Amino acid sequence: MSSNGYKTDRAPVANGSEVMCGRYVITSSPDAIRQLFQYPEQPNFPPQFNVAPTQPVPVVFLENGLRHFRLMRWGLIPAWVKDPRTFALVINARSETVLEKPAFRNAMARRRCLLPADGYYEWQQSSGRKRAFFIHRRDHAPIAFAGLIETWSGPHGEEMDTVAIITAPANRELAPLHHRVPVAIAPADFDRWLDGGTFSAAEVMPLLVAPPDGVFAWHEVSTAVNHVANDEPGLISPVDPKQEQDVDVASSKDKATARAKRSRSDRPRAGDDAQGTLF
Repeated sequence: MSSNGYKTDRAPVANGSEVMCGRYVITSSPDAIRQLFQYPEQPNFPPQFNVAPTQPVPVVFLENGLRHFRLMRWGLIPAWVKDPRTFALVINARSETVLEKPAFRNAMARRRCLLPADGYYEWQQSSGRKRAFFIHRRDHAPIAFAGLIETWSGPHGEEMDTVAIITAPANRELAPLHHRVPVAIAPADFDRWLDGGTFSAAEVMPLLVAPPDGVFAWHEVSTAVNHVANDEPGLISPVDPKQEQDVDVASSKDKATARAKRSRSDRPRAGDDAQGTLF
């Protein structure tokens, strides 16, 4: 279980955040996404600068030989789960174990998908504070995260399409930021990845690797991204680490002042019929 409460199908690590790819960004226009992924639907969706688990996210999959677009819940629920409320939120799947884990084995064979994105966030603990970073392609082109789909069916006939993003060990360039990365599928491999009827799970395993060095870049961003309610272009803008630290210190002081004010306001006033007053 991650420090954010998300299950990521990974062993605990001594350093770094437990959750990998726990927030991402979709800023390309619907037309640009449609042109890249070649599906017939014409969805109209706004840019999202802070996509979070349990939200509906754009997913591209293959059905009857054609690519299709659909919104699905980010947080995979295997079909065999009786009550989703008792099952941990699975947002990531480790590439090393997708052929073995019961939660992913069938989806890896038959229900592989792509999740359009333009970048993702990662966090590092440094000098007692959590720093946020935005990772994107150097050429700013859209990204296709490798994903797995499961449709959960409830006891009363309800259905919910759910999805998880596959991660792999980081390459040399990205490893200092985090030891794992979301798997990005190149456009030339879209058909191979999506077509489970033609390409077996074993045949597409070589695709589940980190991108080559030089493809991705990153910069530090405001910790405002920590709050799911924040969703604005400024979240992906670079920040000066020193200025961000000053903001964190000021925020901590503001919180301390607010707590002190609340504490004073909670004290009994003169004339109050209460015990323990200092005045």
